[in-house]
Parts: sequence; structure tokens; C-alpha cells
Amino acid sequence: MNALTDLNANPQLEDFPYRLTDNVRFADLDPNQHVNNAVYATYFETGRVTLMKDRKFGLMPEGLAWIMVRLDIHFRAELKWPGGIEMGLGVSKFGRTSVTFDQVVFSEGRCVASSQSVSVLIDEVSRRPVPLTQEIKTNFEPWWRRGFKPA
Repeated sequence: MNALTDLNANPQLEDFPYRLTDNVRFADLDPNQHVNNAVYATYFETGRVTLMKDRKFGLMPEGLAWIMVRLDIHFRAELKWPGGIEMGLGVSKFGRTSVTFDQVVFSEGRCVASSQSVSVLIDEVSRRPVPLTQEIKTNFEPWWRRGFKPA
């Protein structure tokens, strides 16, 4: 399966091999007293950046960087403060120069938001896209979303 995942599907946290936990902060709230929609982009960014920038995983070779070129978010339920969240991430597609991530935010066992994003590998100097090597793809293998197998 190397197709885009349906953002309207009912995601399960166990489908996402990379996991983080965090707290909902009072500052995350908007005047409606729930987490503001823009904050979810930060939750998803935290998951991606924490994984990608950890050098032990070999996802960011010297002289290269990742930039996000697309982010789609599906808001599923209100998220309130105080509370904790569980974030999950899984690779759902490889392009020539890109990786697609499916991500979720769960609270109290319920998915409150899901997203799909595309990050492109670039040369830090030229700022031009760089093809994914087989080594980078192999290094992503532990983070494949359940059911994903590269073409």
C-alpha cells in the first residue's frame, strides 16, 4: 500500500509506531476554552521534528534538511485543558524526494485530530530537493505506519 491514507478513516493509535506524550497547556486554549486549531500544527510538528532531528535514527544526513511542503489536518473532537495527549506518527508514502507522514493526537483514548504531511529532503546550501537514498528509506522502516509497504 503506497497510497495516501484516508484522513476520514478511524485511526487507531497502535497503527503509528513513533509515539510521544505531552500535556495540553492553558496557553493552547482559545476563547472557546478548547485547544485552538493552530496549536494542532505545533503538536504535529513536535512529533515530526523530534523523530527527524534525532541523529541516532539516521534520517537527516549531514548537509541535508527536511522542509514541510504540505499539511492537512482533520479536527475530530474538542480538546480541553487540563489533560494529556498521546501523539503518533507513521510513514505512509515515499516520493522521489519526499516522505509522507500520517499523524494523530489522542486524548483519553479518543482520536481528537489527525493529519497528513509531506516533507521534502533538500540540500542545505542550494535549497534544492535531493532524492531519497535507499539508506534513508531503510532508516525509516521502523516508523512505517501499520499496513504500509513501499512500492
